[in-house]
Amino acid sequence: MIHPTAVIHPDAQLASNVEVGPYAVIGAHVRIGRGTKIGAHAVIDGWTEIGEDNQIFHLASVGGVPQDLKYKGEETWLRIGNSNIFREFVTIHPGTVTGDGETTIGDGNLFMAYCHAAHDCHIGNNVVMANGATLAGHVRVEDYAILGGLTAVHQFVTIGAYTMVGGGAMVGQDVPPYTIATGDRARLRGLNMVGLRRRGFPEETIRSLKKAYKILAFSKLRIADALERIRNEIPMLPELARFIEFIEKSERGICR
Repeated sequence: MIHPTAVIHPDAQLASNVEVGPYAVIGAHVRIGRGTKIGAHAVIDGWTEIGEDNQIFHLASVGGVPQDLKYKGEETWLRIGNSNIFREFVTIHPGTVTGDGETTIGDGNLFMAYCHAAHDCHIGNNVVMANGATLAGHVRVEDYAILGGLTAVHQFVTIGAYTMVGGGAMVGQDVPPYTIATGDRARLRGLNMVGLRRRGFPEETIRSLKKAYKILAFSKLRIADALERIRNEIPMLPELARFIEFIEKSERGICR
């Protein structure tokens, strides 16, 4: 299961059936769960905890030193869940002591070739990042978001759940859940209708979110007033409450 040319520190902790390819390098503080496969020339380093059934393809770099000049070698973590796929040349960095102290990645995510997640990012479950998508430090990506190829996300931005961010977008503000955002700088383009239907959202829920989106995008009201109108005019559903709460908590402001 471990190629003889792989370099694995004796203090690294690997489950019994982990596969490690030729010339891969695994550092001292790494823990890897059952069923995970490490490709040729991949480097897993730092204080990195990887769950079960992940695939880390050749030439990926996971857990390397953050690209932050303030980082001085402190013990900070990268924690990865289960059943994720990291394709060629993906780079994922741990947290920093000036941030959250850890970068976290949930379950079932796909990072296509050349994707990057910087220090202190928090990525949920079932997220897809297409080729070359890049997250600056402290970015949050919620469940089932899709980021198109060459998307770049500014520090401290949050990408909401079930969103679609179009390829090449430059995202400088938060993207509310259930929406589509594209462009430089990214703006909202509508509700992610196809994505919501694919995920089994009831038509009643989609209609409510569509009404809320129209009020937010086209009423020309201040955001606080638009949210108040949404509360008054649309029967409250859990998804609608989540939409409102996300916007109210936004610190960078939302794409609009």
